[in-house]
Amino acid sequence: MTTTEEPDIAAAARPPAIAADGQLPAARDRPFPALPGVTHRFVTARGVRFHVAEAGSGEPVLLLHGFPQHWYAWRRVIPELAEGYRLICLDLRGCGWTDAPRGGYDSEGLAGDVLAVLDALGLDRVHLIGHETGGWLGFRLCLAAPGRFSRFLAVNAAHPWPRRRFGLPLYAWRYWYTAFWEYPGIGRRVLRHWPGFTRFLLRHWAARPDAWDEAALEEFVQAVRPAERARAGEQLLWQFVLHDIPALARGRYRGQRLRVPTLMLCGEQDPVTRPGPPAGGERHADDLAVRWVPGGHLLPEEAPGAVAAAARRHFGNPLGGGS
Repeated sequence: MTTTEEPDIAAAARPPAIAADGQLPAARDRPFPALPGVTHRFVTARGVRFHVAEAGSGEPVLLLHGFPQHWYAWRRVIPELAEGYRLICLDLRGCGWTDAPRGGYDSEGLAGDVLAVLDALGLDRVHLIGHETGGWLGFRLCLAAPGRFSRFLAVNAAHPWPRRRFGLPLYAWRYWYTAFWEYPGIGRRVLRHWPGFTRFLLRHWAARPDAWDEAALEEFVQAVRPAERARAGEQLLWQFVLHDIPALARGRYRGQRLRVPTLMLCGEQDPVTRPGPPAGGERHADDLAVRWVPGGHLLPEEAPGAVAAAARRHFGNPLGGGS
């Protein structure tokens, strides 16, 4: 049975306590970053306590973050879309303020989490926005449960039908950095004790050196350092290695068709998912379009206006007009 819990506002407002042994505070002890108009609640589904940040009103839109970020990755998009849409920013399993159990980080399990949270929120059908790994998860969701999603906006994400060489996606080499985060026993130590590497990658992914707000950058760097968060991040990426990469190599998705109208929004200077990923997916989809905009791998950070404008055009602008 799933239940909905009200947030502990007082606990969220308290500053994180530093343990006597110098350990980082647990995720539940960290305050939420302040963002006007955003409310927080927790939903229990599949035995996991999920954190949901919400803003706005209107047609429901579910937003899925990438790694190593959490709901706050949408902080610049939320003000652009809150008028006209109900925005539901979910912290995925092991991320942000959601529980970090030891298992369940494969794409199938994460997709089950998302659908269970939608059930707990009483949402039968939503628009979907996914960034980076959240975009990959979005494709998996739309293939598995197309009736739950009206339209899908995939931001800085690869689709499941890549061009291949020797059985692997041509762009696989661009994910070199995951080798430092994914190997069991090693990835968690890098995330926990080498924050400079996380900081470097987040800076490297942005096309402009001034794209980052320093406080926000540090929020994401520190969010993956607690022991249970570092283990969860390692598992998230390792399960992709164990399950998703072999599935792509075997062409598992060639027999599946994308029924949900989908727009892929790509950064022209993205060092990770360009130039190959968008090509070829049209043959496997009823309605798949690709749009390139200036920016790197972090369009919600670098070009929130472009992300919001693409969402309004793709979902149908509830306020009218041509934005």
